Amino acid sequence: MSVILAIESSCDETSVAICNNGKITANVIANQTIHQNYGGVIPELASRVHQQNIVPVIQQALTDAKVSKKDINAIAFTRGPGLLGSLLVGVSFAKSFALALDLPLIAVNHMHAHILAHFIEDPKPSFPFLCLTVSGGHTQIVLVKDYFDMEIVGESLDDAAGEAFDKTAKILNLPYPGGPLIDKHAANGNPLAYKFPEPQIKDLNYSFSGLKTAILYFIRAQEKENPDFIQDNLNDICASVQHSIVHILLNKLKKAAQLYGIKEIAIAGGVSANTGLRKALEDKAKELGWNVYVPGFEYCTDNAAMIAIAGHYKFINKEFVGQDIAPASRMEFNTIK
Repeated sequence: MSVILAIESSCDETSVAICNNGKITANVIANQTIHQNYGGVIPELASRVHQQNIVPVIQQALTDAKVSKKDINAIAFTRGPGLLGSLLVGVSFAKSFALALDLPLIAVNHMHAHILAHFIEDPKPSFPFLCLTVSGGHTQIVLVKDYFDMEIVGESLDDAAGEAFDKTAKILNLPYPGGPLIDKHAANGNPLAYKFPEPQIKDLNYSFSGLKTAILYFIRAQEKENPDFIQDNLNDICASVQHSIVHILLNKLKKAAQLYGIKEIAIAGGVSANTGLRKALEDKAKELGWNVYVPGFEYCTDNAAMIAIAGHYKFINKEFVGQDIAPASRMEFNTIK
């Protein structure tokens, strides 16, 4: 029996969740709008807003879950990777909370948590499975053998897929965050209107920097002929860009599935909320006989529910850390604590 309070503060969402015996009973997320004025996340501002948000978000989570501080059995928190200032707020609060209430601490690797988000709701994947983790900072194909026995078998050698979406949005003069807006415009466009090159990278690895550059040069060339090219063709541009990124992602995922003989396939991370990726994955599942798992939208982007469910499995194994634990902006994927 366990009631775990989990804190996520790796970037610009302050989130707190409660996990009661493996079931998420609260998942509160406070988004930061201040960064929209700057076209991207400003780390110093993010950490300050976390400080403002964390107490009311914790209180709201306790209220939503109908539990009090005395019911909590452990505190889970994101140790890394992420923005150091943002992580510091969450880690420091978790340590103080645990010290005051004499509770054990559970450190969670943010990237592990994205994958374990699949165990929040049914249906759940069976081990082993492949997980394509796609976010603003990471693109990885992970072979998941058990809850904390995972191996990266392919990853981006430069930009992540989420960066390709966000930087393309900047090229198209779309406001921040641009990724969801590309998805929105793509729904009304022709995905085959414009063709962009597919990077030829060895093995199961990715590269998106060349694609981003190709899109930039394409837009510049078109604007020389028609200054209103973006405005006149925004939906088709977005649809074509999204189609290219999704095609690149799923091509390598298909190779990985064939190489390891696995039909249990999952996607995770913020970009897994992209409707184009979800639809293409469903189509690929029908074609290849995959069993596909996609978290609910609220569990795709950064959230504390995924930290809580990771904390739940670590609590079972009594994987606790001491008060000397520190946040880590960069964290090896195989780091368990």
